[in-house]
Amino acid sequence: MKSPDLSSRPFTPSRSPMRYTPPSTPMHNSLSDSLVDENVDIAEALMSLWEPDVSVSDHHLSRPAAASLSFKDNRYQAKQFLNSIKSLQSAMHYYIKHDSASASHQLVRAQNLMQTAMRRLEKEFYAILSTNRRYLDHESISSRSSRASTMSSSSVSDNEYESEEEEFRFAGADGSSPPCVHESEVDRASSVVMADLKAIADCMIATGYGKECVKIYQMVRKSIVDEALYNLGVDLSFNLSEIPKMEWKALEVKIRGWLRAVKVSVRTIFFGERILCDRVFSSSIPIRQSCFNEITRNGALALFAFPETVAKRRRLSAEKLFLTLDMYEAIANLWPEIESIFSDESAFAVRSQAVNSLVRLGDAARSMLADLESAIEKDSSKTPVAGAVHPLTRYVMNYLAFAGDYTEVLSDIVADWPEKGHAQLPKSYFSFEQESYSSAMAARIAWVVLILMCKIDGKAKLYKDVELSYLFLANNLHYVVSKVRQSRLMELLGFDWVAQHESRVRQYVESYTRIGWGRAIESLPPPDAGNLQVDGARECFRRFNLEFQAAYRKQLEWAVADSKMREEIKAALSGKLLPTYTALYEAHGVGLRRDAFRDSIVRMSPEELRNYLSDLFQGNGGSGSVSSSSHSRSQP
Repeated sequence: MKSPDLSSRPFTPSRSPMRYTPPSTPMHNSLSDSLVDENVDIAEALMSLWEPDVSVSDHHLSRPAAASLSFKDNRYQAKQFLNSIKSLQSAMHYYIKHDSASASHQLVRAQNLMQTAMRRLEKEFYAILSTNRRYLDHESISSRSSRASTMSSSSVSDNEYESEEEEFRFAGADGSSPPCVHESEVDRASSVVMADLKAIADCMIATGYGKECVKIYQMVRKSIVDEALYNLGVDLSFNLSEIPKMEWKALEVKIRGWLRAVKVSVRTIFFGERILCDRVFSSSIPIRQSCFNEITRNGALALFAFPETVAKRRRLSAEKLFLTLDMYEAIANLWPEIESIFSDESAFAVRSQAVNSLVRLGDAARSMLADLESAIEKDSSKTPVAGAVHPLTRYVMNYLAFAGDYTEVLSDIVADWPEKGHAQLPKSYFSFEQESYSSAMAARIAWVVLILMCKIDGKAKLYKDVELSYLFLANNLHYVVSKVRQSRLMELLGFDWVAQHESRVRQYVESYTRIGWGRAIESLPPPDAGNLQVDGARECFRRFNLEFQAAYRKQLEWAVADSKMREEIKAALSGKLLPTYTALYEAHGVGLRRDAFRDSIVRMSPEELRNYLSDLFQGNGGSGSVSSSSHSRSQP
């Protein structure tokens, strides 16, 4: 039979024989045979336009050379090509049922045509995948789609080629993309490319060539996924066994790179690949599951195995806690997406690896917190700090304040952590006013602070001056409370905890003032100093000079770290000393000071006394010295 000219018009299989609908008779069988044979002839003619010039082998896949037609050249002809394959498959089933010499001959012919068509589809499938990477980009697919919406649209129409209306949703009759006010050009092109891939995949799967189709898809897409992960710093060739041997600085660089990569990997690369895989192989759930797993499994396992290997590393000091928490938080925040993207049974290993990393990171974080407690308890430094904030207090509270930024993560980690000594905490030691946070986390923080303050109490006893011990305690506890107020620790420990410890700070300050300046305060006369005789006034000045000088010289190098607290202590001292001293000075000081021989008795005016007090708590030894006869400031 002469092949019809198909290059200028679409193919429409003859439907005239379908008018013959009598029961099974020799005449009917003859007409059926004729119709089936005619469909095979039409298919053969159409195949001549699509016959590949380069075949796909099992070991090597090359891009097609110039072919007669391709999907992008004429999409309507592409639809006719796919329909002819369906007709060819129906013909093969027909010949199998009618076992005869002519049927066997036609069956071989149809089978050869089918193999030719499949080779052409394999080439076309590879060409579309390879030359349209721009339109199959993970970022664009994941940003404009969701897996749920993709699956929903797939369920509505499994094959956009089922009708002309569906086809023209994606492309015009000439193959061009139709205008659309809602889609960008890239989005429209992406839809067309995915529709082409899906149509080919559906056809090859339906005709029993799904394995060949999947092989091509996996080969191309796996290389794209691996390349995308590598560009993010996820090196699949990296040997995780090297991590224990790495210097921490080098490992820290890798950890920070992993933190940058994991979010993009999950939400863009894996999610985008899942959308594409589900779209292309929507006709077969098992195929799309196994295909996606094969493409992403190695990359996902390498990505999620890295944190577990880091967490297993020995000698992770307390300073490493925060990078550990960063990794834990990254996986925990991404877990709903990980569980959804890798939801198939075939992806169980990936989900399991992510969970294992969470468990290991949690264990490592608890171990580092325990090490912090142990380090506080073992601290044996005995260097005096002149009443200022001890380095241990600064280190621990800065550490805890930073940890407060990880409240949600740490609450999850310590939720089932066996309490160590928390049961011994007095009920009034802290309160939980924020029900949204775990009491286990608050108890752990309060316990660490209690350990710290017990250690600071011990260090306060190293000072031979009791008043300095109280100033030291006031400095350190005030620093603790300030750090709590300035961080999220406030949400954990509550206002009652803060108020209670601020009250203790005031008690320490009062004890310091009473012991450190009590003798100087007591040396001044009662408020009615004007009733004193000259000799009594002279004795008051003498005693005050001695006591003030002793306290001043001793405390001149002591420090109060917080400027607000420093001014409050100065104001408290001024309130106890200046009013009474001013009254004494105004009543007797001026007269006594006129006598040059009495100048050593009245050494300073009220203003000078105020200036001396302003020199205190700077920790710098004062501002200098002058002679006792001078009105400028000196050591009294």
